[in-house]
Amino acid sequence: MNEQQAWYKQFWPWFLIFLPLCAVIASLTTFKIALDNSDALVAEDYYKQGKAINMDLSKVKYAKQIGMNFSLEQSGNEILLTQHGGPTYQAALKVEFYHPTLADRDIKLTATADASNVYRITVPVTLTGPWEIRLESYDSQWRIHQRVQLKDHVQLWLN
Repeated sequence: MNEQQAWYKQFWPWFLIFLPLCAVIASLTTFKIALDNSDALVAEDYYKQGKAINMDLSKVKYAKQIGMNFSLEQSGNEILLTQHGGPTYQAALKVEFYHPTLADRDIKLTATADASNVYRITVPVTLTGPWEIRLESYDSQWRIHQRVQLKDHVQLWLN
């Protein structure tokens, strides 16, 4: 007589239980990863930010209209900004460097001009790769915003 084994002593029931169990564990792990790494680009006040973008565009248009133009020179950790166009500007300058993907690398500072009207900035590390650069007058009248490719020993025009 052929004796039947109990179900829990056989291979196939455990194999059939194991497959859905793996899917459940993988989905819970994926859910945990999604909760821990939420998207930082989504803003709750998107409407206000959209209105602010339109205001920013008017500052950029005004900078183009008056002919504001700066050169950027990078050598190591030092960045030099020199005005080459528009009405002479000698007040403090708001300078912001935005990395397109790594928000923790963003740099915001206020720079003042030396006696030769050059704004000297020292950054912690040499900036390389794609960056968004924003120059804004201290009184927020005009703004230059440009995407650039930075590398050591580079000279660029910002207008």
